[in-house]
Amino acid sequence: MRDALVAAAFQLFLERGYEQTTVDDIVALAGVGRRSFFRYFPSKEDVVFPDHERCLAEMTAFLADSGEEDEPVQRVCDAVRIVLRMYTENPTFSVQRYRLTKKVPGLRAYELSVVWRYERAFADHLRARLEGRPDGTLQADVIAAAVAAAHNNALRSWLRSDGQGDASAALDHALGYVQQAFTTPPPEDEEPEDVVVVVSRRRAPLWRVVQEIESALAQD
Repeated sequence: MRDALVAAAFQLFLERGYEQTTVDDIVALAGVGRRSFFRYFPSKEDVVFPDHERCLAEMTAFLADSGEEDEPVQRVCDAVRIVLRMYTENPTFSVQRYRLTKKVPGLRAYELSVVWRYERAFADHLRARLEGRPDGTLQADVIAAAVAAAHNNALRSWLRSDGQGDASAALDHALGYVQQAFTTPPPEDEEPEDVVVVVSRRRAPLWRVVQEIESALAQD
């Protein structure tokens, strides 16, 4: 039923235009009642973006399942790939929606609100992971915005190519800049271990070897 409503809606949007199509037109073509439409979609705008709620829930669950060993920026970069996959799973539909939203200002505004929700999910995760660090909240918000921007750049390039390009490669390239700039260093109280290599004669007495080691450790 849900898929039938989406298919009917887009058929009418392409034939008549978005503004000229009503909910009554959509349910008539789908062969269902208005109550069925609103059971799945709160508004006509929502039928244009039928997959975002599922994707947002999947992405949020992925972030919530993070462990302490997961590097925060890498985890968010992996999460945004879930969003891209949603688009690339159905290139024809994604390209049609892209063309439609370009023509309808109200849909562009709706899409921006959806993007903001993804960005907020990134920021909330990063805030929790960077809590206690200097400017942790600021870092979280800036990184979240950068990840969203990288995704949008790759996605729009792919959509402008009518879904013919390699969206995943484009996203990996864009996220490379984000990771290079923002990957979090280890905490300040964790200093890297020093390795000292001492070269000594095979038959040198033990006291001489110990002396050489102490001398090497004393050097800055």
